[in-house]
Amino acid sequence: MLFKLGKVVATPGAIQAMEENGIEAWSLLSRHANGDWGCVPEEDQLENQRSVEEGYRVMSSYAMNDRGDKLWIITEADRSSTCLLLPKEY
Repeated sequence: MLFKLGKVVATPGAIQAMEENGIEAWSLLSRHANGDWGCVPEEDQLENQRSVEEGYRVMSSYAMNDRGDKLWIITEADRSSTCLLLPKEY
């Protein structure tokens, strides 16, 4: 892991979306914590690398299905918590 996740929480919408799409939260959390940021633009990938090194917030985005529905994972700068949420819940 590149950084600690802290307390892991998920919004009700994210939980429902993962259940509907057969996604395990821990598989995405593992990808997030190990530097696989999912489907974020290259500039955001570079920003995440800097954020890991300098202690800023880290954000990943993962496609859940062929329709393009996304799930976000955000780890706070102080690494106290990580939240799984839908973009519309931000």
